[in-house]
Amino acid sequence: QVQLVESGGGLVQAGGSLRLSCRSSGIAYSIDTMAWYRQAPGKQRDLVARITTSGSTNYADSAKGRFTISRDNAKNTAYLQMNSLKPEDTGVYYCNAQGVSTTRAWYESWGQGTQVTVSS
Repeated sequence: QVQLVESGGGLVQAGGSLRLSCRSSGIAYSIDTMAWYRQAPGKQRDLVARITTSGSTNYADSAKGRFTISRDNAKNTAYLQMNSLKPEDTGVYYCNAQGVSTTRAWYESWGQGTQVTVSS
């Protein structure tokens, strides 16, 4: 099973930047996609950005042009560089990984989340 640990959240002023990290550990046949989701207070958890093993990415419209997702496969770590932050970016950011387990079953893992707060 794959475990995920996020770090890098915090309090930042509007217009500032943060870099989130998601380190994976454990054993799996593959980690095919890694993604970042955001959950604002009282709202559902929404996709922010996703990256595949080959480096293909997709972003939520709200993140395009401001956020960059990257991945270091050798370190089993994904990153989310967030620039030009806005108060509406506030929320708990969760790391997600999907892939194939050692038993060749599909799995999905979530981290515990890291709080990002953007003040106006």
